[in-house]
Amino acid sequence: MTVYIALLRAVNVGGTGKLAMTDLKAVCEQAGFAQVRTYIASGNVIFHSGKSAAQVKEALQDGLFDFTGKAIDVIIRTASEMNAVLAANPFPDKAGNRTVAIFLDEPPPENALELVSNQTTEVLQLGVREIYVHYGDGMGDSKLKIPAARAGTARNMNTVAKLAAMALNR
Repeated sequence: MTVYIALLRAVNVGGTGKLAMTDLKAVCEQAGFAQVRTYIASGNVIFHSGKSAAQVKEALQDGLFDFTGKAIDVIIRTASEMNAVLAANPFPDKAGNRTVAIFLDEPPPENALELVSNQTTEVLQLGVREIYVHYGDGMGDSKLKIPAARAGTARNMNTVAKLAAMALNR
Protein backbone atom coordinates (compact mmCIF):
# COMPACT_ATOMS: atom_id res chain seq x y z
CA MET A 1 0.00 0.00 0.00
CA THR A 2 1.25 3.42 -0.95
CA VAL A 3 0.89 6.48 1.27
CA TYR A 4 -0.70 9.32 -0.69
CA ILE A 5 -1.36 12.96 0.05
CA ALA A 6 -4.34 14.53 -1.72
CA LEU A 7 -4.50 18.31 -2.01
CA LEU A 8 -7.94 19.63 -2.87
CA ARG A 9 -8.14 22.82 -4.87
CA ALA A 10 -10.26 25.75 -3.66
CA VAL A 11 -11.62 24.05 -0.56
CA ASN A 12 -12.34 26.21 2.50
CA VAL A 13 -10.49 29.14 0.99
CA GLY A 14 -12.03 32.59 1.23
CA GLY A 15 -15.39 31.22 2.33
CA THR A 16 -15.95 29.26 -0.88
CA GLY A 17 -15.88 25.53 -1.43
CA LYS A 18 -16.83 24.61 2.12
CA LEU A 19 -16.18 20.94 2.86
CA ALA A 20 -15.89 19.67 6.39
CA MET A 21 -12.80 17.58 6.92
CA THR A 22 -14.96 14.88 8.54
CA ASP A 23 -16.87 14.67 5.25
CA LEU A 24 -13.61 14.53 3.29
CA LYS A 25 -12.44 11.67 5.50
CA ALA A 26 -15.73 9.83 4.94
CA VAL A 27 -15.49 10.29 1.15
CA CYS A 28 -11.96 8.85 1.24
CA GLU A 29 -13.02 5.87 3.32
CA GLN A 30 -15.95 5.20 0.96
CA ALA A 31 -13.44 5.23 -1.92
CA GLY A 32 -11.63 2.37 -0.15
CA PHE A 33 -8.67 4.34 1.21
CA ALA A 34 -7.21 3.22 4.54
CA GLN A 35 -5.76 5.06 7.54
CA VAL A 36 -7.32 8.33 6.39
CA ARG A 37 -6.22 11.46 8.20
CA THR A 38 -6.91 15.10 7.34
CA TYR A 39 -4.72 18.09 8.15
CA ILE A 40 -6.13 21.58 8.70
CA ALA A 41 -9.35 22.68 7.06
CA SER A 42 -7.91 23.49 3.65
CA GLY A 43 -8.34 20.18 1.85
CA ASN A 44 -5.32 18.11 2.84
CA VAL A 45 -5.75 14.38 3.35
CA ILE A 46 -3.28 11.53 3.84
CA PHE A 47 -4.19 7.88 3.32
CA HIS A 48 -3.04 4.46 2.16
CA SER A 49 -4.17 2.82 -1.06
CA GLY A 50 -3.14 -0.04 -3.30
CA LYS A 51 -4.33 1.92 -6.34
CA SER A 52 -2.14 3.95 -8.70
CA ALA A 53 -1.96 7.72 -8.30
CA ALA A 54 -4.22 8.15 -11.34
CA GLN A 55 -6.78 5.70 -9.92
CA VAL A 56 -6.66 7.43 -6.53
CA LYS A 57 -7.22 10.83 -8.15
CA GLU A 58 -10.17 9.55 -10.19
CA ALA A 59 -11.77 7.75 -7.24
CA LEU A 60 -11.44 10.77 -4.98
CA GLN A 61 -12.70 13.27 -7.57
CA ASP A 62 -15.66 10.97 -8.36
CA GLY A 63 -16.46 10.57 -4.66
CA LEU A 64 -16.25 14.31 -4.06
CA PHE A 65 -18.53 14.97 -7.02
CA ASP A 66 -21.05 12.45 -5.72
CA PHE A 67 -20.93 14.06 -2.27
CA THR A 68 -20.92 17.76 -3.24
CA GLY A 69 -22.56 17.75 -6.65
CA LYS A 70 -19.69 19.73 -8.14
CA ALA A 71 -16.25 19.01 -9.55
CA ILE A 72 -13.38 19.47 -7.11
CA ASP A 73 -9.87 19.27 -8.53
CA VAL A 74 -7.41 17.08 -6.67
CA ILE A 75 -3.62 16.96 -6.86
CA ILE A 76 -1.97 13.72 -5.70
CA ARG A 77 1.53 13.15 -4.34
CA THR A 78 3.10 10.12 -2.69
CA ALA A 79 4.85 10.50 0.66
CA SER A 80 8.26 10.41 -1.04
CA GLU A 81 7.18 12.97 -3.64
CA MET A 82 5.98 15.35 -0.90
CA ASN A 83 9.27 14.92 0.91
CA ALA A 84 11.11 15.69 -2.34
CA VAL A 85 9.05 18.89 -2.77
CA LEU A 86 10.11 19.96 0.71
CA ALA A 87 13.77 19.08 0.07
CA ALA A 88 13.77 20.96 -3.25
CA ASN A 89 12.48 24.21 -1.71
CA PRO A 90 14.74 26.82 -3.34
CA PHE A 91 14.09 29.25 -0.48
CA PRO A 92 14.92 27.20 2.65
CA ASP A 93 16.19 30.24 4.55
CA LYS A 94 12.95 32.19 4.00
CA ALA A 95 9.86 32.12 6.22
CA GLY A 96 7.77 29.01 5.56
CA ASN A 97 4.55 30.99 5.74
CA ARG A 98 5.76 33.32 2.95
CA THR A 99 6.96 30.55 0.65
CA VAL A 100 4.58 28.29 -1.23
CA ALA A 101 4.74 25.34 -3.54
CA ILE A 102 2.03 25.49 -6.18
CA PHE A 103 1.28 21.85 -6.96
CA LEU A 104 0.47 20.91 -10.57
CA ASP A 105 -0.50 17.64 -12.23
CA GLU A 106 2.16 18.05 -14.91
CA PRO A 107 5.56 19.77 -15.07
CA PRO A 108 5.18 23.51 -15.55
CA PRO A 109 5.87 24.75 -19.08
CA GLU A 110 9.45 25.88 -19.64
CA ASN A 111 8.25 29.43 -20.32
CA ALA A 112 5.99 29.58 -17.23
CA LEU A 113 8.06 32.27 -15.53
CA GLU A 114 8.13 34.44 -18.66
CA LEU A 115 4.33 34.67 -18.56
CA VAL A 116 4.14 35.89 -14.94
CA SER A 117 2.71 39.38 -14.46
CA ASN A 118 2.42 41.90 -11.62
CA GLN A 119 5.61 40.60 -10.01
CA THR A 120 7.08 42.95 -7.39
CA THR A 121 8.98 41.41 -4.47
CA GLU A 122 8.01 37.82 -5.28
CA VAL A 123 10.70 35.38 -6.38
CA LEU A 124 9.73 32.29 -8.38
CA GLN A 125 11.40 29.05 -9.38
CA LEU A 126 10.16 26.01 -11.27
CA GLY A 127 10.14 22.58 -9.68
CA VAL A 128 9.41 19.11 -11.03
CA ARG A 129 5.60 19.48 -10.91
CA GLU A 130 5.54 22.59 -8.79
CA ILE A 131 6.14 26.30 -8.96
CA TYR A 132 7.81 27.70 -5.87
CA VAL A 133 7.06 31.30 -4.87
CA HIS A 134 8.57 33.35 -2.09
CA TYR A 135 6.34 36.32 -1.29
CA GLY A 136 8.80 38.86 0.09
CA ASP A 137 6.10 41.21 1.37
CA GLY A 138 3.59 38.44 2.12
CA MET A 139 0.76 37.03 0.05
CA GLY A 140 -2.03 39.26 1.33
CA ASP A 141 -1.42 42.26 -0.93
CA SER A 142 0.33 40.46 -3.79
CA LYS A 143 -1.14 40.94 -7.26
CA LEU A 144 1.11 38.24 -8.75
CA LYS A 145 -0.45 36.37 -11.68
CA ILE A 146 0.96 32.99 -12.72
CA PRO A 147 -0.98 31.62 -15.71
CA ALA A 148 0.69 28.19 -15.44
CA ALA A 149 -0.64 27.85 -11.88
CA ARG A 150 -4.34 28.22 -12.73
CA ALA A 151 -5.03 24.50 -12.40
CA GLY A 152 -2.78 24.09 -9.39
CA THR A 153 -3.18 24.45 -5.66
CA ALA A 154 -0.74 26.14 -3.31
CA ARG A 155 0.45 25.11 0.12
CA ASN A 156 2.91 27.07 2.21
CA MET A 157 6.13 25.35 3.18
CA ASN A 158 5.04 24.96 6.81
CA THR A 159 2.09 22.89 5.57
CA VAL A 160 4.28 20.98 3.10
CA ALA A 161 6.69 20.11 5.93
CA LYS A 162 3.85 18.93 8.18
CA LEU A 163 2.25 16.83 5.42
CA ALA A 164 5.62 15.28 4.52
CA ALA A 165 6.26 14.39 8.16
CA MET A 166 2.76 12.98 8.67
CA ALA A 167 3.00 10.89 5.49
CA LEU A 168 6.42 9.47 6.31
CA ASN A 169 5.28 8.50 9.79
CA ARG A 170 2.27 6.49 8.60
